[in-house]
Amino acid sequence: MTDATQPSVGDTRARAPKPRGADDRRRMRSAARFFAVQALFQMEAGDQTAEKVIQEFSDHRFGERFEDYEMAEADLGRFRRLVSEAVNLQAQIDQMTDRALVEKWPISRIDPTLRALFRAAGAELTEATTPPKVVIVEYVDVARAFFPEGREPKFVNAVLDHMAREAQPDAF
Repeated sequence: MTDATQPSVGDTRARAPKPRGADDRRRMRSAARFFAVQALFQMEAGDQTAEKVIQEFSDHRFGERFEDYEMAEADLGRFRRLVSEAVNLQAQIDQMTDRALVEKWPISRIDPTLRALFRAAGAELTEATTPPKVVIVEYVDVARAFFPEGREPKFVNAVLDHMAREAQPDAF
């Protein structure tokens, strides 16, 4: 890299180009899932459109730097697809989630973070491009990030297993 392409020390937005290996791509896909759950939660809580939230996340959240930490970069294409599909297929995904839940606990009664998580995961399961077991593991990890001390990750695992078997029965 020449001095002309070297990022300046004071420029917090500048980044040296990094090679994108398999681990980087995997982290970016995981970050896209995490951010999709946040975006879907924000849409519901703030009554915002998908387009507005997608733009906000892509402009301000991905790779944002703070004094003591840096937000992850995310796979923007996957993030957009997950949020858009979760919105477009919300009725279908919510019905699939309801069938996986106990009768007395419809999706409307569960925690809004879990609702957003099930919608993002449901979008990915109905898309059927990622193996369902990978989707389950990834979203259980997202649940652990939001509920590190709770039982929610086990609950998420059980519900997503049921949803995956419905969405992609041939994969099991």
